Amino acid sequence: MVKKVAKSWSSEIQKVIFTHVLLIGLPAVFYGYLLLSGWALVGPRAFVLTLFLLNAVMIMLESSNALFRRFATHRRHFSHATEQTLNQLKGWIGVRGAECPYPIDPVPRCSFLVAAYLPNEQSIIVETLRHLLSHIERPAGGLEIILAYNTPVDLPIEAELHQLAKRHPELTILRVEGSRSKAENINAALDIATGEIACVLDADHHPSADCFRRAWHWIAQGYDVVQGRNVIRNYDENFLAQNVAIEFEQLYGISHAAKSFLTDSSIFGGSNGYWRMDVLKRIRFNPSRLTEDIDASLRTLLNGYRILHDRSIVTSELAPASLKTFWFQRKRWSHGWLEVSLLYQRRLWRSPHFNPWQKLYWTYLLYYCESFALISLQLLPVLLASVLVPGVVSDHMRLYFLMAGGLSLFSGVYQILATAKVASRRYPLTYYIRHVLFLPFYITLKNSIAIVAVYDYLNGENTWVVTPRDTQPQTRYRLKQG
Repeated sequence: MVKKVAKSWSSEIQKVIFTHVLLIGLPAVFYGYLLLSGWALVGPRAFVLTLFLLNAVMIMLESSNALFRRFATHRRHFSHATEQTLNQLKGWIGVRGAECPYPIDPVPRCSFLVAAYLPNEQSIIVETLRHLLSHIERPAGGLEIILAYNTPVDLPIEAELHQLAKRHPELTILRVEGSRSKAENINAALDIATGEIACVLDADHHPSADCFRRAWHWIAQGYDVVQGRNVIRNYDENFLAQNVAIEFEQLYGISHAAKSFLTDSSIFGGSNGYWRMDVLKRIRFNPSRLTEDIDASLRTLLNGYRILHDRSIVTSELAPASLKTFWFQRKRWSHGWLEVSLLYQRRLWRSPHFNPWQKLYWTYLLYYCESFALISLQLLPVLLASVLVPGVVSDHMRLYFLMAGGLSLFSGVYQILATAKVASRRYPLTYYIRHVLFLPFYITLKNSIAIVAVYDYLNGENTWVVTPRDTQPQTRYRLKQG
């Protein structure tokens, strides 16, 4: 098994070399030939620079918008007319997220649905269950915890799990025979779940004590799914974990929050998501998708249900501990996003449940964000050809390049500053400095992963590597087709 994974890692490096030679080297030669033939290449350069410019504007828009908090709180009472006027102005421009009626109904029965692949996660699953049993506020309607797991072999940890369940009647241990995915495990748990609210959790997630109470604030007001904020628990493990921690603070504190503000919609991120049980039992999860969470999100929205993001509902998780683990995890994400984008984009355009602004924004999320890695990469061969054939860049194009490049750089720094403002915890200042300095390389790494994911998609490759949680060898799965 280890040899297979080592071999796959070497094949990933070969894919990176092949795709980048194909997307950078050959276009650079072609553009150079065109420049020598008298073509100015104004159009390709302006197009790519414009994409950078639009991306920078969107980053600054999201960062500015997400600085307004959107937590479920008591309705505020204003003593001064100026405060009331300012609050009305915020409502008019769509950023009055904090003022929401506080539900007086008690929290109904809730269910944690925990998915695990035990050979890989057996070293962390007991800690997670103990956290849920001892740290979570008990809803008035009661709490149940269902561990739905699959394992190809019997394990000693299973006896410990059943002993834990005997001491805690609210805990149910469910071994899902024949399962090869998280989707199948959660679907099996849904068949026996009895709560009105279901929280889907990965095996390494430790949610905050008041998670159900905060989620109920929104569900009682008509939302069907509430996605919370995921933060990194092992952020101080190494340099990679530090960068992933800051990235997650940006993703869940800025991007998802802004999406809720700007479009009144969001995505279910795979864990720390709180569903109306009846909605989740209708949607369920598709085992044939690489990212079953994004697939379920689109089907939920296309069926007219509402998803909201609340960054005050916090759970901690474990970041990948190595570059190899990070690579395979992110490649699965990129592959899955591409798969879902191609599958649902046309249905989204035709859907009566999306208004024009939501359709535009979701097109940006599904198509633009996925294609940006490929398109933005073309800036390199254009610039390389321009360097090899000097004297062909006009002053106007040079000025446009400086403006687009400068704004892109500023937007990245501005986003990090906004992230520091809304972060779930106080990180050392050095984390942010290192992340800013490392950001060009980090973005290049993620773009390379996205390009290899497109390559795999075009070649029909749909295997994925389980993200390791301990010293167990990595396992490769091929998805079921359906």
